[in-house]
Amino acid sequence: MTKIVLIPAYNPDETLNKLLDELSEKDVKIIVVNDGSSDECDIIFQLATFKATVLRHNINKGKGQALKTGLTYIRRNFSSPYVVVTADADGQHRVKDILRTAELSERFPDNLILGSRKIDDSVPLRSKIGNTLTRKVFQLSTGKPIYDTQTGLRAFSDKAIDFMLNVSGNRYEYEMNVLMQWVKQEKPYKELKITTLYLNQNKSSHFNPVKDSYRIYKEIIRFSASSLASFVLDYGLFNLFLLILKMMGIAYSLVIANITARVISATFNYQLNRKVVFKSDTSLKKSVFGYMTLATGILIGNTLLLQLFTTLGIASFVAKIIAEVMMFFISWLVQRKLIFKKKKTDTPAYKKELMLS
Repeated sequence: MTKIVLIPAYNPDETLNKLLDELSEKDVKIIVVNDGSSDECDIIFQLATFKATVLRHNINKGKGQALKTGLTYIRRNFSSPYVVVTADADGQHRVKDILRTAELSERFPDNLILGSRKIDDSVPLRSKIGNTLTRKVFQLSTGKPIYDTQTGLRAFSDKAIDFMLNVSGNRYEYEMNVLMQWVKQEKPYKELKITTLYLNQNKSSHFNPVKDSYRIYKEIIRFSASSLASFVLDYGLFNLFLLILKMMGIAYSLVIANITARVISATFNYQLNRKVVFKSDTSLKKSVFGYMTLATGILIGNTLLLQLFTTLGIASFVAKIIAEVMMFFISWLVQRKLIFKKKKTDTPAYKKELMLS
């Protein structure tokens, strides 16, 4: 079975050609994608052409798009069966580990193989924090305990090419989206322990902690903002209605104010989540019914949790916070996976022309 190593590269240094020198001695095909690197890197890519097929973006389009460009080229120019291994250009992955992931993929062609790095004291603090946070968020979101969600060393067979090309995202969020969609579709995966290498404290990384973290976590960030805005609206309307109803001397003003405020804030939250957070194409009728059912369930669950916590001796204001946090994550998961679940596109992404030069 043909083994293909795909390497996206943006402003690489001489480490890239050292990696290519080692790989060229093995029985593999090598594809390098120059993702709009500066002119100073031209000599590096010229040398790379002696050992690999080099594709080029005229401008920087992001790691995700570079991988898609390489996969599109592979799909058009290689016959099945084959295995693709994606590796970073900064020397983080040993050739030995690249070959091990390829061999494991050959044995398990239906699996996504992940080169899993051990997060220990040798890992730079920035990378350690990012890896740990992403792992926890991923497990919370999917229920899958993948240890190294940010690894760039991955292997998969030609069976997964169409899937990979249809995953959204052009930059660093693409690799996280691949994992999210892979486990969401209940596809099998395996983690293979690899050597942890961080050259020069990983200073060559082009990962932007602010912009790229937002791309990775943007859905849950937007959901949190939506929930906070809805809470503020609910709380403000509740107090306003309560004040007006009491001035008018209307009975059951507390109940009426609470229900009215909740209906308005829930409607606002529904529209915000449907249009902005999840950008859902689910039918209005179906999603409204699902959201109303969820809202009822959340209300009941919230009440039961409050009663349970207060019975256990927890102060009511603390119990309220704990219950709200628990319901927040349940609400997010249900809305993401069921109510506002996105439909699959009919047109494969690989059929869209990519600009190669």
